[in-house]
Amino acid sequence: MARKIYKPEEIVTLPRQVEVAVANGKMTPQACKEAGIVEQTYYRWRKEYGGLKVDQARRLKELERENSKLKRQVSELSLEKLVLKDIASGNFQARNDDVVRSAMRRTRMA
Repeated sequence: MARKIYKPEEIVTLPRQVEVAVANGKMTPQACKEAGIVEQTYYRWRKEYGGLKVDQARRLKELERENSKLKRQVSELSLEKLVLKDIASGNFQARNDDVVRSAMRRTRMA
């Protein structure tokens, strides 16, 4: 089954909708089903985004995306650094000089 990617607006409004239904006397599983989410999602969202407003949730999602992008860049640069360190120390024996040249060109461009 394909996962649906929810927008920040939905992440804030759906738990509120469930809370209103529970306050009106419905059981939590039934309210979640009517809102179109499973109970586990409701509790996770309530824990993570409990008191946030829509603009705050949107900003949080943007920061999470940016953080993952930066983590990926750091790991790539760390790997390149290790490769260049091995090349500079002479521990790396290239079968082909093109491998060394391409690694050096990549670091000059970055």
